[in-house]
Amino acid sequence: MDSCCKPSPNPDSRPFPPPIDCLMFDLDDTLYSTGSGIADSLRKNIEDFLVERCGIAAEKASALRAELFKTYGSSLVGLRALGYDVDADDYHSIVHGRLPYHLIKPDPQLRKLLRHISQRKIIFTNSDRIHATRVLKRLGMEDCFDQVVCFETMNPNLSNRSSLDVSPVILKPSPEAIRIAIRETHVDPHRTLFLDDNVRNVASGKAAGLRTVLVGKTGKTKEADYSLEAMINLPRVVPEIWANSTDREGRVRSEETQMDTIPTAATLVGA
Repeated sequence: MDSCCKPSPNPDSRPFPPPIDCLMFDLDDTLYSTGSGIADSLRKNIEDFLVERCGIAAEKASALRAELFKTYGSSLVGLRALGYDVDADDYHSIVHGRLPYHLIKPDPQLRKLLRHISQRKIIFTNSDRIHATRVLKRLGMEDCFDQVVCFETMNPNLSNRSSLDVSPVILKPSPEAIRIAIRETHVDPHRTLFLDDNVRNVASGKAAGLRTVLVGKTGKTKEADYSLEAMINLPRVVPEIWANSTDREGRVRSEETQMDTIPTAATLVGA
């Protein structure tokens, strides 16, 4: 009997990923460097909140903060999950309200890069709206984004309330937070690039169908489609953002006239 063998698929005939219609950016430690000093101040402010509002001994605050972040992804989420009657606005007034915002400097190179991206650009942050507005203004990027998804977006009923009988706090990396961001922005996840410095956030985004970039890291990871050491490397790591056509072999041709005007770092890192 004659046998039929199924031909091996031609790798060049595989479908291309859909074009990128939207970019969704985390804010802190993604749009500006962790070396700014803000992250250190943020940790100290969380520890101060634990001492001042929750009655935690000062010598135990650092370890508790680290454990809450490891277990729950956020100190606020963890405190409420453990039964602490924490008011979200009070939490933000200490944790973000005491930050030395003057340490965040304008970034004209990143602003220029963002202005060369014609697709929708969205901020997706766990922070409250006041903090997001302050950071974007300090960076000189308040007019670079079409929408901001923040704490209030994910938790519309928690502002000015502390009662534990309301829904628990929803923040990244919760899958529900990702679903809310997709719903509120009306994006197609398969056509949306999600950039974040937290590997758990990136993993949640990828599980929801988003195309993902891990920022501040090098090398390949299973959680991210791409990785880059700094945002300024984005044109070389994900050139398809600027793609306008493909050649016969399916290789992407970028809009060279745009790319030539975008500043890029000397050391380029990609997945």
